[in-house]
Amino acid sequence: MEKDPGRLKVLERIEENEKNGWFSKTVEDDPPTIPLTPDKVDYLNKKLSNKIATWFVNKIAKRFILKLVKSGQMRIKAINGLENYEAVKDGGVIITCNHFNPFDNFAIHYALFPYLYNRSGKVLYKIIREGNFTNFPGLYGFFFRHCNTLPLSANFSTMKKFMDSLKVLLKRGETVLIYPEQEMWWNYRKPRPTEKGAYRFAAYSNVPVLPVLITMEDTADIGPDGFAIQEYTINFLKPVIPDPSKNPKQNMDYMQKKNYEEWKEKYEEFYGIPLTYSCGPVNLE
Repeated sequence: MEKDPGRLKVLERIEENEKNGWFSKTVEDDPPTIPLTPDKVDYLNKKLSNKIATWFVNKIAKRFILKLVKSGQMRIKAINGLENYEAVKDGGVIITCNHFNPFDNFAIHYALFPYLYNRSGKVLYKIIREGNFTNFPGLYGFFFRHCNTLPLSANFSTMKKFMDSLKVLLKRGETVLIYPEQEMWWNYRKPRPTEKGAYRFAAYSNVPVLPVLITMEDTADIGPDGFAIQEYTINFLKPVIPDPSKNPKQNMDYMQKKNYEEWKEKYEEFYGIPLTYSCGPVNLE
């Protein structure tokens, strides 16, 4: 089967970005972002209409994800380290995950279904880019806006509302997923150096970071894009707890570095090769 030209172009951009050390640079042809104003987002789901819509969307999304796994459209080989989530699940926690697929959050959802979307009342909140919240019309956009998403924004007032809401969610013990690598690099297996945002949120809210590295293996099956379908192993690593002897800025740097070290260790253990980049050694500062 011929490989999809669009995916081949993305792989070329990934190769170029790695060679230049541009680890948070986009590789997809995303449309221009529609700005998000504060009146267009209800981060804490205070409106009754949004509560009802979110309940409805979450019910459908759970069935959809379970169907993806059952049908083999999403392949989950193993889930490791759930005891690490159990150790921090009763308080606020930020999950950091590598970002390689538009739907890799489905794998995190699937792994955490025993703990979320049940009588506990807990759900998985997802921090997403502004364009993912504002750009999609119709039913797809409706689902994106009502599945506990927390969009970032270039608008100062919206970001203030975001920060205030995130503090509330973490204080009340919610689980929040963020992709600290920032941009999605399709099927890229290496963990990348991260941006500081996730660790700033964690440090100033005094909550742990729970690193997750999803590792991948080619299956014998070829997808409609002409590439091998991937099989995932979801690895919940050791939580990184804020150090009470450090101030928030020091904890931010400490948690960021520790997160990357855990990712690197798991990558090298799983794939059996050193983690290297074509740009040479990276500076984690």
